[in-house]
Amino acid sequence: MSQSTFEDDDLFDEAAADVRTDVEEHLAAARDALPESDAIWTVEADNTLGVLNALGQALDTGDAAERLRDAKKWYAMGERADAFDDADDLAKQIEELETVIEDVETAHDHASALSSTVPELRGALDEAGEAASEGGNDEGESDADTDADAEEAEEAAE
Repeated sequence: MSQSTFEDDDLFDEAAADVRTDVEEHLAAARDALPESDAIWTVEADNTLGVLNALGQALDTGDAAERLRDAKKWYAMGERADAFDDADDLAKQIEELETVIEDVETAHDHASALSSTVPELRGALDEAGEAASEGGNDEGESDADTDADAEEAEEAAE
């Protein structure tokens, strides 16, 4: 083999190591961007809506998904170039982190859905309770009271 072939091989090995380092750095950054477990477990609020809003905010993945995307991009490039001697550990880390991010995003969606449903549910329950106690005679007044109560609950949670 010629001297240039040895140099090219050395350069390729160096580039492969750089690509692996980039993948590992992006994976670490994605993990760091995930919410802390205590942030989603310990929430202080005055009411259920406040808890749900705090939980929704705590479940924000920040730029974890973008960092994971960058890791996957560099990993794919390294794989296609056959730059990795053994990349099974990287593939496993990517898969595990992808699952965690999906789970957090799903929980965030559930918390957001409940945040919008709870005030409506409270209003409907208040309305049903008032109708039962009044015998269902004065619906217009109870609708206004229920709407005002739901708005107050939302404002208190924010």
